[in-house]
Amino acid sequence: MNRLREELAALLFAIQMLTRMPIPASLDFSEERQRNAIGYYALAGAGVGLVTAAVWWVAQWIFPPLIAVLLSMLAGLMFTGAFHEDGLADAMDGLGGKDAAASLAIMRDSRIGAYGAVALISALGIKAAALLALPGELLPMSLLAAHAGSRLSAVFVVASSSYAGSEVDSKPTARGIDAAGLIKSVLTGAAVSAFGLAVIPASALLAGIAGLLLGHAASRLLYERKLRGYTGDCLGATQQYSELGVYLGLLAAL
Repeated sequence: MNRLREELAALLFAIQMLTRMPIPASLDFSEERQRNAIGYYALAGAGVGLVTAAVWWVAQWIFPPLIAVLLSMLAGLMFTGAFHEDGLADAMDGLGGKDAAASLAIMRDSRIGAYGAVALISALGIKAAALLALPGELLPMSLLAAHAGSRLSAVFVVASSSYAGSEVDSKPTARGIDAAGLIKSVLTGAAVSAFGLAVIPASALLAGIAGLLLGHAASRLLYERKLRGYTGDCLGATQQYSELGVYLGLLAAL
């Protein structure tokens, strides 16, 4: 029972870290619970996918397709507080630094620069176009798979790279993830993929996974070459490009 309680607490902390959803104030904080929460990032991502899919499903009965897609995206931005999008913009701005130290300093600046603005606008625009182009019957499951899979993609960065920032003690993702947490994330992604086969053709789902892997690799090539590691902003960039990769992969196969 204690183990189950600890796992539930870790899940709630994952939801708190990745969304604006409040958790019970009575839930005691601990570094171990916060670190264990990383293993539930993919499951929290699936929750974000459910919210965006639900908003799209309701909106498409009332509004034209483009408005339904934009409302779905807006719901995701509000539910997460644009957490990952902010990371994408900061990470892309940081790449303009002359060296790793300059890049990290730029990422800590709350202002958005030209690189960040272009990256953010491009990501949102391509995402809207891709979702609009997807067949309506596949769109809810595509949202669920993309949001869960892209958070799993960020977890893989934590598991396979080193933290490049200076806030190691204050950032849960800076302390890495253990094997149990990684297994939980992978099982979540596998479960969502298996569920997706009921709606999405296997060839398209495989193409979506391939797109996710390409987005993961492309984002890491951008920042790890300069930083020799990752920051929280880099994880946001990985999530965003991996999510886009899923949508584009699905479209390429349909």
